[in-house]
Amino acid sequence: MAELSWRLGTRIPAAEYRVFKTAFVDGIHPRTGATKRFSLIEAVDWVNVIALTPDQQVVLIRQFRVGAHKVCLEIPGGMVDAGETPAEAAARELAEETGYTAPRWELIGRLSPNPAIMTNWLYTFLAEGAVQTGSQRLEGSEVIDVHTTTLAACHAAIREGRIDHALVVAAFAHLAFR
Repeated sequence: MAELSWRLGTRIPAAEYRVFKTAFVDGIHPRTGATKRFSLIEAVDWVNVIALTPDQQVVLIRQFRVGAHKVCLEIPGGMVDAGETPAEAAARELAEETGYTAPRWELIGRLSPNPAIMTNWLYTFLAEGAVQTGSQRLEGSEVIDVHTTTLAACHAAIREGRIDHALVVAAFAHLAFR
């Protein structure tokens, strides 16, 4: 494996945005010795949650996504705040976006959203026994509708392209392979 690993130099900051930073790092090719500058997107870690109600309904959300220019069908999720564990962030995001809480939690997956350019991780949690215990506590820019459906309906929505958010599809793959 050592022959595949690039030797990386010092991180060179480029720009800072609200939800991520960009940077560059120079690398030395492991076989030729040639130098290449790589671009990085440095984001905090993320979480998403497949929440199952006591009657095995999946808690889904609909929200507008500016990158896709459309309302997307997703599972709850978001950024891990400073000082928070991924598990704490998952419980917070579920409660904030949906008003649901759950007594049983399991980390069912961790993946790199795009290892070619991104430095963060996505943690996927299964929340079992989820019930609505409060109201949504949305951030100023969030507009989210909540509903529940069966796991089979979620699988159909993935097959039909109605759920097309890659990280949501990956979450359901983690559930299927656990």
